[in-house]
Amino acid sequence: MLFLKVLVVILVILIVLYFFAIQPRIIKKPSRKEHIGVLYAHRGLFDNNSDAPENSMLAFQKAVNAGYGIELDIQLSKDGIPVIFHDFTLARVARYPKGEEPEDAVRNEDGSLGVKGKVEDYTFEELQRFHLFNSEEKIPTFESFLKMVDGKVPLIVELKIEKFDLSLCPKADALLREYKGVYCIESFNPLGIRWYKQNHNEIMRGQLSDWFFRDDPNLYRGLLYFMLTNLFFNFYTRPDFVAYNHKFFMNPSRCICHVFYRNLAAAWTIKSQEELEKARKHFDIYIFDSFIPKDGPVVQ
Repeated sequence: MLFLKVLVVILVILIVLYFFAIQPRIIKKPSRKEHIGVLYAHRGLFDNNSDAPENSMLAFQKAVNAGYGIELDIQLSKDGIPVIFHDFTLARVARYPKGEEPEDAVRNEDGSLGVKGKVEDYTFEELQRFHLFNSEEKIPTFESFLKMVDGKVPLIVELKIEKFDLSLCPKADALLREYKGVYCIESFNPLGIRWYKQNHNEIMRGQLSDWFFRDDPNLYRGLLYFMLTNLFFNFYTRPDFVAYNHKFFMNPSRCICHVFYRNLAAAWTIKSQEELEKARKHFDIYIFDSFIPKDGPVVQ
């Protein structure tokens, strides 16, 4: 009997600790109404086979013209300028000028020759030599993007932080403090979300996550991805929303945050009207690409 009582006590303690670990922000929340129901064009309204590829100024302009919110990715160039680019490596998206490909260019799976190295290996001026896919578009600065959008549509700004270097945070924040439009920030890296909690707590912040070992069991293993999958860093970041891979809406921690704690839920990345209709049952914010939603810029 004593053993059973001890077991029950331990179980209760573990449950309490679990709920504490995944608890999002529950007091002094920033305004959320500007984001609820909004459809965010993932990296702009892009087509990588067109003149408006992902994270290009033309793709962003198309999203603004259509009235969609925009989700975009920022990181730092070698000389510390916040630029808009998703991958840490350049090869998939960036191309050398035709006829100027070096012998050590990276050959992608589709046979194209991509730029070697990472964004952080080049100054902004050097990055301007490259094209996005086969378009004439170049890697834009975050500053020029903000000036173009000028508050016309809401933004979700993803902080691309590979490891422990948080130098992106104050530089991006300096630009956003001058921006007059509606925005929120998100990151897969809890350190970036924590930076905003400590330095700019009134800004709406979100934890990006995925059911990593289900999405790609050969790539994502270990304690770190287990904790990220189950939102165990929420105690450290206290996010205002969780942005989760919409395919895994049933993840228990995500559901508890959304249903029990009434935390906002963002879905990424929705690629069809059918997926959008399904996501409406489980999420409040929708990040999409590869199709044009029938609902318009806002899901009612």
